[in-house]
Amino acid sequence: MDQQKPPAKKRKLTDKNIPNAVLHSPEFSVDSQMYNDLLQMERKLDWTITRKRVEVQDAMGRPMTTTRTLRIFLSHTVSGQPWQQGENGASDGNVNVETGEGIPAFQFKIEGRLLEVRWTCGARRMHRTLSVLPQLPNQRAKDRVPPPKFSTFVKQMVVEFDRDPAQYPDSNTVEWLKTPQNHTPLDGFTVRRRGDALTRARVVMYLDQQPELYKVHPELGSILGIKEETRAGVIQALWNYIKLQDLQDKVDRRLIRADAQLRGIFGAEAIQFQHIPERVNRYLMKTDPIVLHYTINPSIPPPEKPVAYDVEIKVDDTGLRSRMSHVVLNMVPESAKELTKIDDEISLHVQSLNNSHLKRTFLHSFSADPQAFIQTWLESQSRDLDSVLGSGPSEGATLRQDDLRRSEYFRLPWVEEAVAVQEGLRLAAKAGL
Repeated sequence: MDQQKPPAKKRKLTDKNIPNAVLHSPEFSVDSQMYNDLLQMERKLDWTITRKRVEVQDAMGRPMTTTRTLRIFLSHTVSGQPWQQGENGASDGNVNVETGEGIPAFQFKIEGRLLEVRWTCGARRMHRTLSVLPQLPNQRAKDRVPPPKFSTFVKQMVVEFDRDPAQYPDSNTVEWLKTPQNHTPLDGFTVRRRGDALTRARVVMYLDQQPELYKVHPELGSILGIKEETRAGVIQALWNYIKLQDLQDKVDRRLIRADAQLRGIFGAEAIQFQHIPERVNRYLMKTDPIVLHYTINPSIPPPEKPVAYDVEIKVDDTGLRSRMSHVVLNMVPESAKELTKIDDEISLHVQSLNNSHLKRTFLHSFSADPQAFIQTWLESQSRDLDSVLGSGPSEGATLRQDDLRRSEYFRLPWVEEAVAVQEGLRLAAKAGL
């Protein structure tokens, strides 16, 4: 069974340029120039929007980071302490070794929250405030994105308790390392140890930042003016320095010449551009860990409020990414259809203007000199008929002027077909087919 061919698409009019006859007419020169200026402005605006859209799409493919504040809370609780047993009226001999009930112990807690940035308008300026829980207006609870948990920002953590291992044989050093097996997001960590003596805790924390942040060696950092940066950021800073100092070879642009400061970094007078990342990696080191100190005194009740530390970290800027994605996607469905509709309307108006100009020229010429206009029009029609029939003075002048003056001559059977052929050739030539 033959498949039915889809109907041919209707050809849309896209020509928005004013005809040259109207453009060069002294009567419409001012208006025509204003319209051409608008067309030129539209072309520049379309080019700018397209370029910006490409830049946004390119930027979305690269990591977009922002600096946020991670608030770390340190606290502790105690159980089975002498002052607690006295309050509960329990005796010293009420001890359960299996469950740990009655044995002096403490629980050391390490928790963290990523603070949300909120902007509030004051009398004269904007105020930046931080809050633990996000408070977004007009947002349903089920639409809120849960904030990342504390363990997602930690790569490795070591907790050290400063106490006598002979008296307290339990492990005084606890280490947690993020691995694919234990990468379950956690709000915090709790370490339980037995004891009733004053204990000083030391927390060593290595942050997991994406992309990974490195400490730049002072030899290279003093040249670029940076202390900590991502690998891509260090390479970009070095490339900016090379362009600023004009260190590219004039002939071979892949060759980088070393100045007095970069000679020690490169280890040569010149290196190839593709070897720059290898040289940069030699001067990248692991960032210093975050070291926090906390004192646990089981002999007194623990403080009501935890100790808080604020740490600046770099995280993926999801807000900026979503806004950029909205700019790219929102331009396609609604705005593009509306712009296409407006362009079609402009094209129709331009075509109508061209038709009106042809009618106006026709009537103006006829009113100026009717006799000369009719004579010129008949001569033009005669030449067109000669072209259709392939005859004329050069072919023996088969058509006589007297025949052309008689109306019956144009009612012959072949005239309609000849006119259709001529009109088709004219339209095809006009359309450039």
